[in-house]
Amino acid sequence: MSSEPMTTIPRPEHPRPDFVRETFFNLNGVWQFAFDDDNQGLAAGWMKPGVRLPLEITVPFAYQTRLSGLGPTDEIHPVIWYRRAFTVPQEMQGKRVLLRFGAVDYACAVYVNGQQAGTHTGGYTPFALDITTLLQDGENDLCLRVQDDPDCTQPRGKQYWDRGLMGCWYTPVSGIWQTVYLEAVGDYAMRYIHVTPDIDRHMFTAEIALDRQPREALEAELTVSFGGKVRQSVRVSVCDRIVRVPVEMIVRGALDPFELWAPGHPALYDLRVRLLRDGKAVDQVDTYFGMRKIERRGGRIYLNNCPIYQKLILDQGYWPDSLITPPSDEAIRLDLQYTLDFGYNGARKHQKLEDPRYYYWADKMGVLVWGEVPSPYDFSDETVRNLADTMLGFIERDFNHPSIITWVPLNESWGVRQIYTDKRQQAAGRMLYHLTKAADGTRLCSSNDGWEQVTTDICALHDYADAKDIIAAHFAERATVEKHACDWRPCYAEGEKPTGEEAFLVTEYGGIAFTNIGIQGEMGGMQTWGYHGKVTDEEAFFARFKGVTDGVREIPYCQGYCYTQLTDVMQEINGLLTPDRRPKMDVARVREINQAAAGRTNQLV
Repeated sequence: MSSEPMTTIPRPEHPRPDFVRETFFNLNGVWQFAFDDDNQGLAAGWMKPGVRLPLEITVPFAYQTRLSGLGPTDEIHPVIWYRRAFTVPQEMQGKRVLLRFGAVDYACAVYVNGQQAGTHTGGYTPFALDITTLLQDGENDLCLRVQDDPDCTQPRGKQYWDRGLMGCWYTPVSGIWQTVYLEAVGDYAMRYIHVTPDIDRHMFTAEIALDRQPREALEAELTVSFGGKVRQSVRVSVCDRIVRVPVEMIVRGALDPFELWAPGHPALYDLRVRLLRDGKAVDQVDTYFGMRKIERRGGRIYLNNCPIYQKLILDQGYWPDSLITPPSDEAIRLDLQYTLDFGYNGARKHQKLEDPRYYYWADKMGVLVWGEVPSPYDFSDETVRNLADTMLGFIERDFNHPSIITWVPLNESWGVRQIYTDKRQQAAGRMLYHLTKAADGTRLCSSNDGWEQVTTDICALHDYADAKDIIAAHFAERATVEKHACDWRPCYAEGEKPTGEEAFLVTEYGGIAFTNIGIQGEMGGMQTWGYHGKVTDEEAFFARFKGVTDGVREIPYCQGYCYTQLTDVMQEINGLLTPDRRPKMDVARVREINQAAAGRTNQLV
């Protein structure tokens, strides 16, 4: 029996704290909805105002979820439709109106008052449409047609391409799964603001991109604040669509010239950018940034010019009632707080472009993050294009988050299964590495995390051995590991030669599952999934957890680790937390074992 749709507006907060305009009108809530399994909607004119769709759904939750009011279900419906009415708020009247979608999986066409406003392809990246000329006085009609086939050239991540569950792949999502909202802008609008900090030169550079080429005299005014106090203010002429503004950050007479962002000290600067014409604002955006630097040097990773040892947790970002959509802002904060409480200083967000508010709270709470592109599972020309588009969209959206220190374009050769010997797939991996560097030269890149790596900043290997001595044997000598493998998969693709500059990390290990803990209804009789069998009680867990964690930590050339994983997800029951975020064991004991890494000399933790 399906649940009733939610009656209050879900996820009411601004979805992009890193890109805020004063005008913000949330369109989440109950929408009309229809399945179109016979693909008849286009011919029948379902996009026309007045056509009533038979069902209701609560946006931004996918129809497969309980919170949508239609789920839970694993039924596959390749074509779905949405509709709702809206009235443009009074404060937006007389301005250009942008319709923004956080994410729609996978391809969609958007109609306003029966006219197509635009299209978008890509299930994880945001998009905006200028709908000003399509609006009418009073009530307006908004309609979406979404197509989401079980297509493995799409970056799917952990979304299974068939009904049911398989291995460590889960129920897919389709349609709107992040916030939909309106914004109002003037004749010119800022498309993005990217802030590149340079702590060595005591400055940052802001790259401001407008949505069109200016044809009249414009200025950009940048105001930097910290703790509510203005630190710098700069005004420059804007002659081109993209302008770069260098800003000095030194505070005269202060012991330190500026505040650095780091775990334990997540200092954030506010930045207000006003686009001016004749001294009056035609657009205004509030963002923020952190003064921090991440680099690899001589096989080590440095944060703000100091070595850092990373203690990461694998976090897949699934919830029982909403799948990949966080059910609330509080739920996001809870996962990050548990990450810290368990003694980790960061998270590898696995196979998902996360809700932007996750990165916001990671910035605020001082949690390091690896940003990973969801994998496809077939290799083709379309696969390469889809990966590149998703990677670029990820970087453009989340460039300003100081918490993100590493990009991960590929995981365990998913989507490039022949990369070990296939030259074209190797070229795709190298292309994605260099693409990230071209779009963002400030962060690290782990090109194919797990094994069979090509050009990369990080030699990132996965090893789920269940005992300390086995791990010690696998990683006895780095040269042997890099030439061959740590266990059963080659470290590098055939013909790839490491430079010696790569930082080495074990980026998946552990995966310890409990017997009958965190399993909802025994998964309907389905076999649960984990590594090396299940432990039966808390003491058995800690015996294995301490052994494998000590084993990884004692690898002399290793610069950090990532434990699998934060929460159980459906049939995968190797989380530290149950799906509803209940700890399975003593949190303080996990933290104590992780804190032992603080004994490593000359390294931040």
